[in-house]
Amino acid sequence: MAIELNYDPILETLRRDLPTLFEHDISYDIYTRDIFFKDPVNQFKGKLNYRIIFWTLRFHGGLFFSDLHFDLHDVRVEQDGVIRADWTVRGTLRLPWRPPLLFSGYSLYTLNQAGQIYEHRDTWDRSPQAILRQFWPHTDENSLP
Repeated sequence: MAIELNYDPILETLRRDLPTLFEHDISYDIYTRDIFFKDPVNQFKGKLNYRIIFWTLRFHGGLFFSDLHFDLHDVRVEQDGVIRADWTVRGTLRLPWRPPLLFSGYSLYTLNQAGQIYEHRDTWDRSPQAILRQFWPHTDENSLP
């Protein structure tokens, strides 16, 4: 027998938190203590590590970027127990030639039977190396790893 999940509080929290994650801390009460996170460069488990990754994003975002935005396009129930958030990250690196940062992706949040997120997986529209290439103008695609 399937358990009916109330998605509204989670959807509301994600819609509120995600657009300002580079400026303000998010709410952690919707996540389990042992949340699993994976993106193309990070993988870890635990709410403390999850808090650290968001603190790191805010700290490094403010340090290395003159502006940095998380544009949230959509948050919806993708399938039973899974929420999907589509987004774009854009900004300008603090370098004399002011290189832009731009990449899109989506996050899949998997909920447990208690209605808390126990897994967060990010998929990006390009590789981390392709994202870094944006910072060097007129770079030959074959000259970087």
